Amino acid sequence: MPAKTPTSSSSNADDMLRLDNQLCFAIYSASLAMTRLYKPMLEQLELTYPQYLVMLVLWEQDGLMVSELGRRLSLDSGTLTPLLKRLEASGYVSRIRDVKDERRVHISLTAAGRRLKARAAKVPACLMAASQCSVDELVSLTHQVQQLRDRIQAA
Repeated sequence: MPAKTPTSSSSNADDMLRLDNQLCFAIYSASLAMTRLYKPMLEQLELTYPQYLVMLVLWEQDGLMVSELGRRLSLDSGTLTPLLKRLEASGYVSRIRDVKDERRVHISLTAAGRRLKARAAKVPACLMAASQCSVDELVSLTHQVQQLRDRIQAA
């Protein structure tokens, strides 16, 4: 009996299940590559990648509450609190409990945390060089990925 020839629907299904055709894998593997790229630069700053993200938010807007930081970074307080404790131990941030509601904790940059921003300014240029993308290309790609994230979160 001759082997079945694939129908267009089974061929389509096979194509849809190929690893290289998965957007999720492209984003995941790009994220891993990005983290590897950033690692040596962030080691010089004595930051992990998640700590760097926290610092980016605080350099934009200092004095946020932990809950606001968590919303901005899509992290829960159980994940964020240890990061903040390590940043505080490094001398980059201070954590201050709200006098009216002790459950609320304000995060503020220290002088050392503000100075770190100048040293971190070279990080984005390294991404541009490694990606071989123009500023416009990176802005467009960032916008597209943000739109995708927002659509997926809304679904």
